[in-house]
Amino acid sequence: MTGLHVSNTFAFHLSEPREKVAPLFGAHKERGWAEGWNPQFLYPQPPEDIQGSVFQVAKSEGESTWITTIFDVERGHVQHVYFIPNVMAVLINIHLSPVNGSGTDVEVRYERTALSAKMNDHIRDSGEQDAASADEWRAAIEKYFQRNVTR
Repeated sequence: MTGLHVSNTFAFHLSEPREKVAPLFGAHKERGWAEGWNPQFLYPQPPEDIQGSVFQVAKSEGESTWITTIFDVERGHVQHVYFIPNVMAVLINIHLSPVNGSGTDVEVRYERTALSAKMNDHIRDSGEQDAASADEWRAAIEKYFQRNVTR
């Protein structure tokens, strides 16, 4: 039996323009809206959201090592790859599309692959949680803008 691969997508709309929303999907800026998110940057120092940044995050399954493989705020595309040894490898693609000149549609796709068959149930459960994340992410980002951004 091989490791399971799942792909799940969720989408939501924000009323802020893409140029304000897109930077929030870098690991450093995400600290402002994602509860409990505290990446430890290895590169660059000081922490900055750029393509090629490398950071680690403590997770219940073990420490994960992340690389931001795409950070294209102008085109609205952010991509992260992370892995947890002997557990899983994950690809996250975030696409942001401008709507009516001011709002932003956000689409997030998680692709998870178990690195051993014994992790298949965990991968399946994580994928189901990913698919149900739209409302949580939208609400957290809207709350961030209510606290921090003057229109």
